[in-house]
Amino acid sequence: MLQLVDICYSTKDKQILNNVNLTFKDEITVITGANGAGKSTLAKIIMGILKPTSGKILYNGQDITDFSITERAKMGIAFAFQQPVKFKGLRVMDMLRLASKDKKVALNSYLAQVGLCAKDYLMRELSGELSGGELKRIEIASVLARNCNVTIFDEPEAGIDLWSFSNLVDTFKHFEDQTKGALILISHQEKMIELADTIIVMAGGNVEKVGSRTEILPTLSIKSCNGCGGKR
Repeated sequence: MLQLVDICYSTKDKQILNNVNLTFKDEITVITGANGAGKSTLAKIIMGILKPTSGKILYNGQDITDFSITERAKMGIAFAFQQPVKFKGLRVMDMLRLASKDKKVALNSYLAQVGLCAKDYLMRELSGELSGGELKRIEIASVLARNCNVTIFDEPEAGIDLWSFSNLVDTFKHFEDQTKGALILISHQEKMIELADTIIVMAGGNVEKVGSRTEILPTLSIKSCNGCGGKR
């Protein structure tokens, strides 16, 4: 279980998060809200990319507030960026092999879970030759291979086309069955939010609402995916 206790984060000029208190269970949680609400900042604080100005992060009862990204990754916390990182010279096969905890599982099975044919992708480089949707699904495959306890996706729909978005939603529908742990999605998109067991709504650095999908979804004004081509 992951808990955030009185988390605050500020820069010299701005207070970005204000006394955020949240508990993430082994389920799908979607964090949504307007641009500038603090969603991505919160995700980066969970992963250790940013350190809170004050407050504590507890993971299975242990205070990990001062733990590095590497230490958190070793404990089973994973993070996927809005725009997947490209690695010239690194093949898809290499990435999956590095990520996989179960060395007995065939690497092509991870690609199959995200709708990609291993024959077409295992030997390809993680470079600009791959589309945004392809890179996104390969990144998800690598996260599946890690089989982490807490997995965070920051706006996974950003920068991909409508066809890839549809496949991405299908992938997340099966994600919870393939992994045991907390899946945290940062998203504005209706189809993503509909996957949630719990929805968290943020506004101005504060948690505005927390509740089940049936409680929160009818209260939201949300976007459909019309092309999914740009960052929001």
